[in-house]
Amino acid sequence: MSAPAIHARGVRVAYSGGEGEVLALDGIDLDVARGEFVCLLGPSGCGKSTFLNAVAGFVRPTAGSVFASGREALSPGPDRAMVFQEYALFPWMTVEENVAFGLATKGVPREAAGRVVSEWLEKLHLAGFGGRYPKDLSGGMRQRVAIARVLAIDPEILLLDEPFGALDALTRRNLQDELLRIWAGTGKTVLFVTHGIEESVYLADRVVVMTYRPGTVKEVVPVALPRPRDPSSPEFNAVARRVSELVMVEQARQEEDELREA
Repeated sequence: MSAPAIHARGVRVAYSGGEGEVLALDGIDLDVARGEFVCLLGPSGCGKSTFLNAVAGFVRPTAGSVFASGREALSPGPDRAMVFQEYALFPWMTVEENVAFGLATKGVPREAAGRVVSEWLEKLHLAGFGGRYPKDLSGGMRQRVAIARVLAIDPEILLLDEPFGALDALTRRNLQDELLRIWAGTGKTVLFVTHGIEESVYLADRVVVMTYRPGTVKEVVPVALPRPRDPSSPEFNAVARRVSELVMVEQARQEEDELREA
């Protein structure tokens, strides 16, 4: 049996705040197999993004450890790439230049980089837009560019932090399907943070439901449904109900906490 792509044990992350230490994560244990698609789900403040940043190497755990691709994730690395909700494109660069940016930093020759860029623009339905600037694109197209940019550098692990959260429902579903198509074709490992219950069940092999602050793993819900998935089917809704029940308990804890602090 091969080692997991992501291996986290006892991950604790604490921040120093104005009123003392704030515990964001407290003892996260999680393995993500190579080629698996896993969603992290939970209420605001449960530490989903903090854990994703720990896997990315942007955040160093206060205790415990995170391994990615067999190495401890003490800093960012080329084996992992992040897609953010806010696109994080360079506004002064064209679409082609944005997608080529990571290749240039890796020292890939221009001609070879051009072929890779053209390939991903074609796959993400951006052919013909290479000379445009981000300001000229819709939100969905900007997110396609952001995804193309990380795929161009061929990471082993894709980390996505609510990448479709700001998009309308139709664009979101189109990009969900696009991501699933790319994932199926490349076999990459995906760790995807979302607030959406239906989105998590639509995309994931497993949904990891996290507790409200401090974040721990409340339950891991397997989604043993064939793809493409039909959100109107009884089977889909049975899984979604289970996930919803778990999340709503933690949502209630969050609301109680906010009322105490008000």
